[in-house]
Amino acid sequence: MERHNKLPVQGLRWREARRCRRSGDFMNEARPQQFVAVLDFGAQYGQLIARRVRDLHVYSEIVPCDISADELSVMKPSALILSGGPASVYAEDAPHIDPNVLALGVPVFGFCYGHQIIAATLGGVVGHTEKGEYGPARLSLNEAGSRSKIFDRTPDKQTVWMSHRDAVSSVPEGFIVTASTDVCPVAAMEDPARRLYTTQFHPEVNHTEFGSQMLSNFLFDICGLEPTWTMDNIIEQKVAEIRQKVGDGRVILALSGGVDSSVVAALVHRAIGDQLTCVFVNHGMLRKGEPEMVEQVFRKQFNVPLVHVHAEERYAKLLAGVTEPEQKRRLIGTEFWKVFFEEAQKLDGVQFLAQGTIYPDIIESGARKTGGKASTIKSHHNLIPFPEGVHFDLIEPLDHFFKDEVRELGVSLGLPENLVYRQPFPGPGLAIRIIGEVTPEKLEILRNADAIVREEIDAYNARLFKETGERNSAHSVWQYFAVLPDIKSVGVMGDERTYARPVILRAVESSDAMTADWAKLPYELLGRISSRVVGEVAGVNRVAYDITPKPPATIEWE
Repeated sequence: MERHNKLPVQGLRWREARRCRRSGDFMNEARPQQFVAVLDFGAQYGQLIARRVRDLHVYSEIVPCDISADELSVMKPSALILSGGPASVYAEDAPHIDPNVLALGVPVFGFCYGHQIIAATLGGVVGHTEKGEYGPARLSLNEAGSRSKIFDRTPDKQTVWMSHRDAVSSVPEGFIVTASTDVCPVAAMEDPARRLYTTQFHPEVNHTEFGSQMLSNFLFDICGLEPTWTMDNIIEQKVAEIRQKVGDGRVILALSGGVDSSVVAALVHRAIGDQLTCVFVNHGMLRKGEPEMVEQVFRKQFNVPLVHVHAEERYAKLLAGVTEPEQKRRLIGTEFWKVFFEEAQKLDGVQFLAQGTIYPDIIESGARKTGGKASTIKSHHNLIPFPEGVHFDLIEPLDHFFKDEVRELGVSLGLPENLVYRQPFPGPGLAIRIIGEVTPEKLEILRNADAIVREEIDAYNARLFKETGERNSAHSVWQYFAVLPDIKSVGVMGDERTYARPVILRAVESSDAMTADWAKLPYELLGRISSRVVGEVAGVNRVAYDITPKPPATIEWE
């Protein structure tokens, strides 16, 4: 990468900031006074636990399972939740916890693996059972369970969600069994004197019918927390943090027009006004009408200082002949920052960089350690290192937020709903929805097909919203777009043989992008989309529908 020596050398280096994240520094300055630390043992539901706690208006944060008691003590958590995980606690390479974590004096709630690791750490016995338990199970409270604060306001018989083959066979000293199933004698246990509570089942999933009540009992009755993590409080806190950090300095922000960067722009602009300059790099791979929308909303409606950089030709040359998806992402991300810094050089006195990084970006990029090894699922353009010699203080006010929380924050900031609830769109744009080489012809086909898909499903969602009054009703679609594969297929149009491209429709239901299921769209809607795409987009003769959930797939194709 080339150096940009004209930029001011001051503040926190990018690489140092990223190194802090990898070592477990979770931005103490951004953490509310009361918060729940979720120790992640590699659970498929790890992020879901954090979300469920936040849904109850208590801030939560995921931390590595092997974090030391001393590190946790510095963070001053109000409570700890130990997640599930795929390992066996007695396996040689199984993740463990610092035993002193359980002696910090804060309440602890362990689920599944968390239940077992607490038992094993404190002297109980965990072993392999002849019969596993997967899916719904009937839980029975015993006499002690009927008096337990965890099970307060829940019935003696209830359905819970299990996923285990190992089980606690002997509880540690001081613990009592509170619940069982036909398969699992120790389905829940607790030591109220030390405020240690565990369940073999998963309270965080919706399939545990009283799981939310159990979490509420733990947070409010046992921990004594208050439901104060609300959007109004968050905005007030974030604005104060930004003002204190920036002072009289200047901030630059890479504005894509997507939800994340738009919310950051609104938040930072509320805090410091025209001390913020937004740079919009148009790489030529945006959706139909997006450059015009960015200009309208931010320059004309909100009067945010905006620099529009036309880099379409530059990116077209860069991507010529490139087919590998991760290479496309890296090239686009690297070039993005080169273009961005060329513009930054033209601005005097910029000390700070604001970014729209959100929590799933960090988790998927493996930029934070969560239980030993963090695997990189895909690269994100806003997590690629800066050129050597570039120094900025970093402002990432959304890096602890999930996607739906970002949208809620945007509405509270006064952004128009048609912007806040726009489709999520990756930084590399249509380049990673085109399989294979990106060419002007492919971009034109995909841009037009995608516009039809969004227009039709936008109207479908609007009808549902009108009927139900709920923006995210059970049948509304969360994200939807078109994908252009690098193949052609035979077709017949106007009594003539065609050899043209197929378009793949991707539509999913989700709340936070961590998991997603394919949307069960009405047949008539699918038929209308297919007819319009084939009839209105030159070069397309077939439409297919992707019905794969995440996992095993990701939402995007590349």
